[in-house]
Amino acid sequence: MEYADIAAAVVGTSIVAWIADLLTGRRGYFGAILVAGVGALCGWFLSIRVFALTTMDGWIWVAWSLSGAALSLVAFYLFRSKR
Repeated sequence: MEYADIAAAVVGTSIVAWIADLLTGRRGYFGAILVAGVGALCGWFLSIRVFALTTMDGWIWVAWSLSGAALSLVAFYLFRSKR
């Protein structure tokens, strides 16, 4: 199970996007998964490269990536234009 943390981050990000799509009542799962994926990559980058809190061997970066996904989804639904 060498890549279990990566699989958990991918599945967790898709679940966060699915929950955000359900809570907002929208039908744009592709947009939600795209925003959540970018947010997860930003959370990973912050924890690994910027703050150097952990390495890819640990599980702390998974929590950072999921929180980055959630934060980016909140910002996406708050600040997107509503034509």
